Amino acid sequence: MSEAQTVDKLSLLRLAFQGIGEGELREMTDVSQIRTYPPDHVLCHEGAYEDIFYIVADGSAVVSKKISEEDGERVLRIAGRGDLIGEMALIQNVARSATVRASTELTVLEMGKKDFETMLGRSPGMALNIMRVTLDRFRANDRAAIEDLQKTNKVLRQLDRNKLEFIQVAAHELRTPLTVLKGYVDLLGSINDIRDNATLNGVMEGINNGVNRLHEIVNAMLDVNRIDNQTFKISFVPVPLKRVFSEVAGDFTQALAERNIELIIEQEPDTPLINAEPVLLQKALSHLIVNAIKYTPNGGKVKLRSRSITMENNTPGVEFSVKDTGIGLDPEHHELIFEKFYQVGDVAIHSSGKTSFKGGGPGLGLAIVRGVAKAHGGKVWVESKGCDEINFPGCTFYLQMPVEPPKPIPL
Repeated sequence: MSEAQTVDKLSLLRLAFQGIGEGELREMTDVSQIRTYPPDHVLCHEGAYEDIFYIVADGSAVVSKKISEEDGERVLRIAGRGDLIGEMALIQNVARSATVRASTELTVLEMGKKDFETMLGRSPGMALNIMRVTLDRFRANDRAAIEDLQKTNKVLRQLDRNKLEFIQVAAHELRTPLTVLKGYVDLLGSINDIRDNATLNGVMEGINNGVNRLHEIVNAMLDVNRIDNQTFKISFVPVPLKRVFSEVAGDFTQALAERNIELIIEQEPDTPLINAEPVLLQKALSHLIVNAIKYTPNGGKVKLRSRSITMENNTPGVEFSVKDTGIGLDPEHHELIFEKFYQVGDVAIHSSGKTSFKGGGPGLGLAIVRGVAKAHGGKVWVESKGCDEINFPGCTFYLQMPVEPPKPIPL
């Protein structure tokens, strides 16, 4: 090793480890070597256990991390003269957390793991310098992550606004022709020749059922739009839960009979009267039951239950639960299913129908339930062990609402 090379090493080490004595720096020169690599040479392989520590002497290297198969790699930083590479993997004795590739012809000072650990143990100054560098990187990564999150949130907010605008336009554009179609269907149904013809009468019934289903979807779209735009008129009144349960159950009499599903209603005796918006509460419970029926196979059971609870801050409340014996839900969907238009599984293979097994839908029902919960100062969530179409673990949805909703109520 020539004197010029020694000087180069000392100059580089002084830059990398500021404040360290000359004796320690010279020890580092004795256990390190200078090497040059061509462009595109990979110094560190993400996920690999490697034993070399580097300091960039000349040129530059790209530090990148694989995000996913779809998104590829993301550049974390560009390493230049005096930058440390690969020290954390050696300190923690773990695999490389990123890939480092020469972007130009790259000259580096290299030190093996054993010598690196020896120097680290002898030199507190070296340890402090590495700690400082690591903290600086953490701060830089945090700033970059925050900036990315801010950009992503901005895009998501715009997408959410676009969804609401689409819902509003689509709902209003559909409502008028559906009303006209419904009127003509009713008119045709009043004609004796059609009413007395079994074939035509069946066709008219099918059209009428389709129109009614579309009306339900349009109404759900408008409900979501009103909730998100805070335009729902809410009047809180004492709600007789027994009557609400009875009306909700009555709405599903035919669907339950067709699917041979038993709806069990349990209202604990100490369930208090709550102040709520009756229409919204009934909508929320209906959407939960629709969801339960939809993902429960024929012959299953759905249980609607209410009980008295104490919510946060010792607030008296009521908990509604809808438990089914259906296919269940994997944990990764537990939060997402309350988002507008979110669908579990492949939409293309869903069967049609509001309450048919795994039937399709617009993906708005549970978003409405969440909006109703929020409007009343409550919350909603789901619990399930996972999706299993053999053992049917089922789901339990919980809707908690205070006896007296807070004022004012933000939607």
